[in-house]
Amino acid sequence: MRELQKKQIQKILVLLRDLSQVLRDKKGHIENLVELLQECQEVAIAVGNSIEKSEGQNHVVVSLLEEYCEKLYQCSKELSEENISSLESILIDIASCIDEIRAKKMVCFLPYKAAMWDSLESVWKEAIKDQDYETYVIPIPYFDRKADGSFGEMHYEGALYPEDVPITYYENFDFEENRPDKIFIHNPYDEYNLVTSVHPAFYSSELKKYTDELIYIPYFVLDEIDPEDERAVEGIAHFCKVSGVVHADKVIVQSEQMKQVYVKVLTDWMGEHTRAEWEQKIYGTGSPKLEKVVNTKKEDIQIPEQWREMMQKPDGSWKKVVFYNTSVVAFLEHSEKMLQKIENVFEVFREFQEDIVLLWRPHPLMQSTIESMKPELLKPYLDLVEKFKTNHIGIYDDSSDLNRAIALSDAYFGDPSSVVQLCQKVGKPVMIQDVEIEYE
Repeated sequence: MRELQKKQIQKILVLLRDLSQVLRDKKGHIENLVELLQECQEVAIAVGNSIEKSEGQNHVVVSLLEEYCEKLYQCSKELSEENISSLESILIDIASCIDEIRAKKMVCFLPYKAAMWDSLESVWKEAIKDQDYETYVIPIPYFDRKADGSFGEMHYEGALYPEDVPITYYENFDFEENRPDKIFIHNPYDEYNLVTSVHPAFYSSELKKYTDELIYIPYFVLDEIDPEDERAVEGIAHFCKVSGVVHADKVIVQSEQMKQVYVKVLTDWMGEHTRAEWEQKIYGTGSPKLEKVVNTKKEDIQIPEQWREMMQKPDGSWKKVVFYNTSVVAFLEHSEKMLQKIENVFEVFREFQEDIVLLWRPHPLMQSTIESMKPELLKPYLDLVEKFKTNHIGIYDDSSDLNRAIALSDAYFGDPSSVVQLCQKVGKPVMIQDVEIEYE
């Protein structure tokens, strides 16, 4: 039984007890109470149906409610003190049985990109262990943005999640009817994302209407900075001033220090009188992404055969794997120079293929971003991707599993990114590329 359902039934039982007192006060005027008795019976039947659905038709409360309805019928024939007392006695027994029913909270996880599931996964794993939780993973659809800001193609990635994650199709879940106790999200942008947009029905401003607790966990990990470093704080302020943070009842960030950054940014933005609100709703208890990357081990990974062929030498030993990451921010900032830089990196690593394999993993939204904001560069970019694949320059990874790539790699090379924090967390060497430098 849902906790919400239990509370509703308990309120109904209080109402029925109050109605029993009305019967007692007016028992001399039974002709005026027939409609009241009928209403009591209808309410009891509705409660019984609800109990049957959640606890089964053999539950003791169902039989007690049937007995209650029988007593209501007897009251309609003879509104005696004995019959009214019997009604009240049965209601006390029903209330006692309802109190003993173990209520569950409904918890829903609403990822949109499968590649970002790791920002929620460890929380979900803890939730499914808890017998007091009824959990649902409901991937939500999202749209690419066209250059004019309108919605383009819709995407749904429900088939891309790990096999052990049971998926509920979003159209089969009624949020208004179910009203989950908790909803977890990792996309905070609502209508303000210029590259993609989750379906408007799943904006944080809408979800807040259908839950007691909306919880936002960022899909990224940021560089740790000093909350007193004004320049550094200003550099990440845009991550804090988003709809998901404003609308959420709880925000979980990567550290206590990052919490203080959020509180500072939001207080400066909204006013000193809001500081207590941010202090209360933001928790610096850690990012699930960090937990996931630490717990993903190379020896536990099923390596695709095509990857394995590129990673192993003829004698069976392993080549060094370099995780090459190209970010959306760098591409937007440098555009044509980034295309040249990427091609230059390919040529350099091609020379060392006997000992090193390049694992190229562009940001999951790279193509969508180019289509939306740099459409004239889409063909050159896709040509570069095709060149990388057809010439077997390295491993092209466009899967949803970031942690596999990190676990298989020996070092990181590429743009500044939240992936840097994950690689550093597991002790991988990190090298940041400079778009202005061309290697020979």
